[in-house]
Amino acid sequence: MNPIKVISVLSAFVAVASISVSILMMREKEEVIAPVVTMSEEVTVTETEAETEVVTTITSLSSTETSTTVTTIATTLPVYDYIPDNRGMTDFSRLLRKQNKDFAGWLKISNTMVNYPVMKDPGEIQPNSGYGAEYCPPDEFYLHHDFDKNYLFEGTLYMDYRDVFGNDEATQSENIVIYGHNMLNDSMFGSLDHYYQIDGFYNSSQFIELSSNYKEYNYVIFGYIITSGNAGVEFDYWNREELDTKEDFDWYVGKIRENQMLDTGVDVKYGDKLLTLSTCYADADNSRFIICARRLRDGEVVGNFATVEKIKPEEPTTEESQTEENQIDETEEIQDIPT
Repeated sequence: MNPIKVISVLSAFVAVASISVSILMMREKEEVIAPVVTMSEEVTVTETEAETEVVTTITSLSSTETSTTVTTIATTLPVYDYIPDNRGMTDFSRLLRKQNKDFAGWLKISNTMVNYPVMKDPGEIQPNSGYGAEYCPPDEFYLHHDFDKNYLFEGTLYMDYRDVFGNDEATQSENIVIYGHNMLNDSMFGSLDHYYQIDGFYNSSQFIELSSNYKEYNYVIFGYIITSGNAGVEFDYWNREELDTKEDFDWYVGKIRENQMLDTGVDVKYGDKLLTLSTCYADADNSRFIICARRLRDGEVVGNFATVEKIKPEEPTTEESQTEENQIDETEEIQDIPT
């Protein structure tokens, strides 16, 4: 293997760090077992040479009914000059961003196959700009490219190019939108259809884990719907990342409530950070299945739905209460009238 040697100014001791990331991918829809791509990275700092050695090994495993093929490729990590903000960035993210600066976080949902890295769409891509020789419009590159920017039909999970998911929570988008293919073997977002196909599935998978490059966040699902993916529709959820005003926020949540396939009872208020997962539902009408969640509040515990704040029944207004009292009084008077 050919290591990358990087000058280091701080090396008084020998430090060894290793990280292993497993990404479940598939090569063809027809395969029953999806291949596993494992990226392992070792960083070694030597005291005498004051330098860092980085070695990346990518191993792809594909299985069929009759044979198993293992291919190992040794590569070196590209070094990017631009990192938006590395203050507070986790070591995990630092390592993966050396391989692809578009790495934005990790998404996981229990009892599903969703356990993948999330890329930040780079936006409009000009030819020969580090993403290939062809032009690519916004929100399309990772639709059919893997973590290493190689063509892969099922692509990689990615958040909208307009999303802000940085270190400063005050500037984060009110609604993070993440896209993924609905694959037949349940990879990518293929297993999300369990929510409407399996009775009671929501009760076992109510929470979503989404880490940024800086921090881990937990969300609770408050609704999921089937909606149109056609341009020009009223509920163009893919254009609703910045819900700055209460009116915009309530409108978005209201659309989910109006069409929800299950009444979860989860309370959602202006100021909550939202997460929307989007995948295909049917090609015939270009419909989408989307899951909407909100970030957990203080005191709410991931995995414990009993701690999640629920919608409180609306209390009747003074006028409504008086009307109900009058109706009761009138009924009592009628009953007291002798026959």
